[in-house]
Amino acid sequence: MIFKQLFEPVSSTYTYLIGCTETGQAVLVDAVLPTWQRDMDAINQLGLTLAYTIDTHIHADHISAARKLRQETGSCIAHPALDNLSCADVGLEDRKPFNFGSVIINPLHTPGHTDNHFSYAVDGRVLTGDALLIDGCGRTDFQNGDAPTLYRSIHTQLFTLEDDTLVYPAHDYQGRHVSNIAQEKMRNPRLGGNKPLAEFVEIMTNLNLAYPKFIDYAVPGNRECGVCSPDVPDALQQYCDQIRDSQQG
Repeated sequence: MIFKQLFEPVSSTYTYLIGCTETGQAVLVDAVLPTWQRDMDAINQLGLTLAYTIDTHIHADHISAARKLRQETGSCIAHPALDNLSCADVGLEDRKPFNFGSVIINPLHTPGHTDNHFSYAVDGRVLTGDALLIDGCGRTDFQNGDAPTLYRSIHTQLFTLEDDTLVYPAHDYQGRHVSNIAQEKMRNPRLGGNKPLAEFVEIMTNLNLAYPKFIDYAVPGNRECGVCSPDVPDALQQYCDQIRDSQQG
C-alpha cells in the first residue's frame, strides 16, 4: 500500500493519498478544492489512477474537491451514507469494509463533531477527520455536534483500536503530522488519562470558540460534494480564504 500525507495551508487540512500497488488505483481522503491539481500531480508521479474520493464528513471550513476531481478524472465519490448526498456514488457504512484493489478501508462511525462523521481505519492507521485531533478533538457546537456523543465515539470506536495504531487527523494548526492511539489515550488534554465524561463536557462547553466564518458557504457547498457558491465574496472565490479564521477547535 502507498500512503502519503498532503497539507493544505489555508485551512490547515491534511489530505491523504492511499494507493494500491497491485492495481494502481488511488483514493484521496478529505481532498480540498484549491489543491486538487497538486493532489493529481502526486497521484500521477506515483503512476496511479484516482478511483475514489472520500470525505470524513461535511466540512465547515473548506470546499471538498470531490466534485471537481470527478469532473476532471472520472473518479467516483464515496461518502458516509448517513448524509444521504445525492451527488455521492458510493455510500459508506459503519464497519462495512470498503475495498479498492488489495486495500481494505474500514469505515468507523464517529459522530459528535457532526452527527454523521466517519473515521477510516486502514493498514495500522486511522484517519480520524475532525473527531480526534492530535492533543485535541473537533468542536461540538454546530452541525448537530454533541460532546457526550463525541466522547463515546472516541472511546468506543477509536480508543479501542490497538495502541500502536497511527492517528492521522484532518487538521493540525501547530505543524504536527501524526500521533498514535496510546499517546492520545494517555495525554490528550481533553480526553486522555481516563478523563470522565462530565469533565470532557465541561471542557467543550467552555471553549467559547468563534462562529466559523466560512460555514455558511462550506456546508451547503459540500452537501453538493464541493461547490463554491456564486454568493461567496469575490475575494473568496478561489480559496475561500475566510476559513483561515475558522479553526475547528
